[in-house]
Amino acid sequence: MAKKIRVLIIDDSASVRQTLTHVLEQDPDIEIMAVASDPFMAARKLQEEIPDVITLDVEMPRMDGITFLRKLMAQRPIPVVMCSSLTEAGSETLIQALEAGAVDVILKSKIGAADSLADDAMRIREVVKSASHARLSNVRRAAGTIRSASAEGPAKKLTADVMLPPPTGRAMAKTTEMVVCVGASTGGTEALREFLEELPANAPGMVIVQHMPEKFTAAFAKRLNGLCEVEVKEAVDGDPVLRGHVLIAPGDKHMLLERQGARYYVSVKTGPLVSRHRPSVDVLFRSAARSAGSNAMGIIMTGMGDDGARGMLEMHQAGAYTVAQDEASSVVFGMPKEAIAKGGVDRVLPLDQIAREVLMTQQKF
Repeated sequence: MAKKIRVLIIDDSASVRQTLTHVLEQDPDIEIMAVASDPFMAARKLQEEIPDVITLDVEMPRMDGITFLRKLMAQRPIPVVMCSSLTEAGSETLIQALEAGAVDVILKSKIGAADSLADDAMRIREVVKSASHARLSNVRRAAGTIRSASAEGPAKKLTADVMLPPPTGRAMAKTTEMVVCVGASTGGTEALREFLEELPANAPGMVIVQHMPEKFTAAFAKRLNGLCEVEVKEAVDGDPVLRGHVLIAPGDKHMLLERQGARYYVSVKTGPLVSRHRPSVDVLFRSAARSAGSNAMGIIMTGMGDDGARGMLEMHQAGAYTVAQDEASSVVFGMPKEAIAKGGVDRVLPLDQIAREVLMTQQKF
């Protein structure tokens, strides 16, 4: 029998500990190693046994979760999933958690409500399983994404067909402007920071889907904007795609690339989950295949699952140049691996070489 994923739950709320235990134990591949009401109790349990994954609350008595996380990552790195309430003010705190080394975040706006368990359960288990596969050597350098525990869960896995039709296959003529489309998930927040910090102010226009819920993408974009030479903002419907500008899909909305004449812009839309995500990389990549064809460059980065794999193949077939982050530099190699397996990737590169590849590709336009 395969070894189970052992989880340590740290939360000062008894109801949250009980709910998480119930949800996680429904999966035969997961077992609860122990629960703790604060970091001091957790530290004693860690002296006895090391779990595969820790779920960690942010606000707790005696020591907050961020402080405990930093101490843990400095002494004994273990994949950590932060659990926090969905608040706009808390978004900055959770981004600090990702910077400190958290692999992922579960938003627990409804985590204690019995009637929400059916929707939440699959997402929570998926996040914990994803964290168990994280490459610890990359966790502190490229921490994770944020997932909503209250997102739609056990619904049928839909494709990009629900948002827009497949590409027609008609090739588009080359233009003088290249547009770069990027998709990322677990590990993506810090991977994107490292990638974008290497780009100059005149880099090609860029559109990014990073799996995040609403309220968090604006804070994420603001943080990146303060670190990078390119201008970074959360996308608004109708925003133009311009050289030196980066648009990040807003949480809980799909973002599509559109073209009017020689001008690219984004369309921000509501819609069902695609590949179990909203925003979805598959939706962005398909729209790029339709609207930009060979004028686009597609990049798929670290992440769990297969969102973006189909869309990258469609971009490749439409003449776009496509790149996947390599396994060694990925926190989780799921999304790049699936895109490679489908045959939609032209080149596989380590994270620290992708920005240079973008600039070299830009010179061909």
